[in-house]
Amino acid sequence: MKKLLTHRLVWPIAALIALIAVNTISRPSFLSITVQNGQLYGSLIDILRNSAPLMLVALGMTLVIATRGIDLSVGAIMAVSGAVALTIIEASPEPGNLGVVMIAIVAAVGTALLLGVWNGFLVSVLGIQPIIATLVLMLAGRGVALLITKGFITTINSDPYQFMAQGYVLGLPFAFYVSIVAVIVVGVLERRTALGMLTEAVGINPEASRLAGIRSRGIIWGAYIASGTLAGIAGILYSSNIMAADANAAGLYIELDAILAVVLGGTSLAGGKFSIAGTVVGVFTIQTLKSTITFLGVPPAVSPVFMAAAVLIVVLLQSPRFRSFFWTAGRSASRPLTRRPDAKVLS
Repeated sequence: MKKLLTHRLVWPIAALIALIAVNTISRPSFLSITVQNGQLYGSLIDILRNSAPLMLVALGMTLVIATRGIDLSVGAIMAVSGAVALTIIEASPEPGNLGVVMIAIVAAVGTALLLGVWNGFLVSVLGIQPIIATLVLMLAGRGVALLITKGFITTINSDPYQFMAQGYVLGLPFAFYVSIVAVIVVGVLERRTALGMLTEAVGINPEASRLAGIRSRGIIWGAYIASGTLAGIAGILYSSNIMAADANAAGLYIELDAILAVVLGGTSLAGGKFSIAGTVVGVFTIQTLKSTITFLGVPPAVSPVFMAAAVLIVVLLQSPRFRSFFWTAGRSASRPLTRRPDAKVLS
């Protein structure tokens, strides 16, 4: 039993199940799924669709954190990606043309990849602290997005682009398939090849891994490239959902949600061991929690406190020292008090 409770996925899954139970009790229709025109609708389907951008960002953040780094620029990269895509589509005489949309998506994701290359260069080659290196792009990225859109919120009308976030395939949202493909690709690369072991080795001890012949610089650089690319795809989904490029609102604070999801999934901020499955559970937990807060009618000014309290409970339950304290206290409380045979009774 104790071994089961110490597994990294137990408490995140327990938190997700608890949130689903609370929602089901509060609104029995939470688990209901309806079919309209061959498409599935319901609260669970909305969670799957809305969690797609966060899932992509959190996957990239997992790889970066595994190398003992952090990427604060993912929200800004999302803003730049959406700005590039919508600017290209808006400038085209045929915004609904599939070829134009594909060119815009490739250009946007390519730009995000280059921004990831820049972050990786600062961290792995120049040796700048990750939090400082990515903070530079976090601050400058939205300015770049504003320059691309000339300070306006760019809006378009393009059915192929809208399909990215609002379309359905085989009854499920297309955005959900995008996130699942990303999970599978990252999972296969990190858990079915030696790349995952090398990533963990670099995160545990970069200097020792370098002396062992591991190209730690390339591993770290690749993690930031992956993070930037995935954030770029997330920016496509976000802008496709609202059909606009808003440099100020796109991906705002998503880096914090991504870090929370990664930590909830059992990945240590100290680097090393990481869990792709844990990140997936963490993302669904965060998205379900947001849905719960909205349904309960928590005021927007109070919702961050509500969310922080819920996350704190899960993080405490994941803490080995916290669990050990209550485990020891429980055993001590259940143990009967006995007097030593040689103890003298004072009269």
